[in-house]
Amino acid sequence: MDSLDSFKCLRPLKVGSKTYAYYSLPVAEKNGLKGISRLPFSMKVLLENLLRNEDGRSVSKEDIQAVAQWLKTKTSEREIAFRPARVLMQDFTGVPAVVDLAAMRDAMEHLGGDPKKINPLVPVDLVIDHSVAVNFFGHKDSFKRNVEEEYKQNQERYRFLKWAQNSFEDFRVVPPGTGICHQVNLEYLSQTVFTAKGKVKVEGKEITTEIAYPDTLVGTDSHTTMINGLGVLGWGVGGIEAEAAMLGQPMSMLIPQVLGFKLTGELHEGATATDLVLTVTEMLRERGVVGKFVEFHGAGLAGLPLADRATIGNMSPEFGSTCAIFPIDAETLRYLEFSGRSAEQIALVEAYAKEQGLWHDEDSEEPTFSDTIELDLSQVVPSIAGPKRPQDRVSLTESRDAFRMALEDMLPDDDVDDP
Repeated sequence: MDSLDSFKCLRPLKVGSKTYAYYSLPVAEKNGLKGISRLPFSMKVLLENLLRNEDGRSVSKEDIQAVAQWLKTKTSEREIAFRPARVLMQDFTGVPAVVDLAAMRDAMEHLGGDPKKINPLVPVDLVIDHSVAVNFFGHKDSFKRNVEEEYKQNQERYRFLKWAQNSFEDFRVVPPGTGICHQVNLEYLSQTVFTAKGKVKVEGKEITTEIAYPDTLVGTDSHTTMINGLGVLGWGVGGIEAEAAMLGQPMSMLIPQVLGFKLTGELHEGATATDLVLTVTEMLRERGVVGKFVEFHGAGLAGLPLADRATIGNMSPEFGSTCAIFPIDAETLRYLEFSGRSAEQIALVEAYAKEQGLWHDEDSEEPTFSDTIELDLSQVVPSIAGPKRPQDRVSLTESRDAFRMALEDMLPDDDVDDP
């Protein structure tokens, strides 16, 4: 269904030889949503989602206005309906959802209807990655033999998934041996700017055209947030929530608080992404960000590689935020090119981000946030932490004393000798 477009912001966007329809945030600002150019990147993505899906029922004009009013209070008790562009599943939790679709087709056939009408209403990618086991190692053909053994052990399930891919529309399966779902999502599946055929009204006439909008998703794994590093808004949900999204149901959520995390300076040589993410995790757990969005900005982004950004995004469950997102910038484009995205897609991402005010560079105005925190990257030092408690960061220079203190807590005093 096309949007009611109360703020008359539907516009064409010409990129190369193609023209897309999109819901323009700058135009919506001129037509009544005052000040929305100062919204955080993530809030602009949510606002566009509401503008595009305004139907007067699940999304009302008042819902859209509530996002603009957020600028005054920087918090809100308003509940909105969010529709992700796609759903990401791994085989562990994705197979039951596919079984449900198959059961619905059986029911449709039993009732005398057309079973082919049962399909996901939102594009779904299912990545087979949780069946991997190492049965062979130490040989040049170990990888090949492990994949062959995996197919043997799971052939019934894999046959079912192949049937599903061939039978359902908008349903893709990434085969085993390709990588973990977060890696595949980052390197291949995510588009940063999504496109799909849809109906829009132009001068009172309804037409079908290609619509461009931010790539968003929910995934059946808490570390879905790894994709936040690529400027894609997404987070982990349970299997039932993912299946509901797959069937076109909007996700109910409160308009979130957004913590702005300003990065300045550059990492010193020897400081790694692990050191950075341990420092960020420690800071955010101390601040308290459960249920909030965390958004990174500032001059320090310019020197932060995409891999480091994805590592930080991946740790969002460890510090408790819903997401930990980075805006679209030159590094985003560089990574899209590096990972083999088409020149047309990269051009669309750049053009769309700049038109929508979603682009970040050294001249970008600092958005309005619910709260802020700052880190000078030059202050990040080599650190260590236990795998189950990454927030218990210890710098390498303090590791000797920290180890001794931990040992003293575990042993009687007379069992701990001076070195």
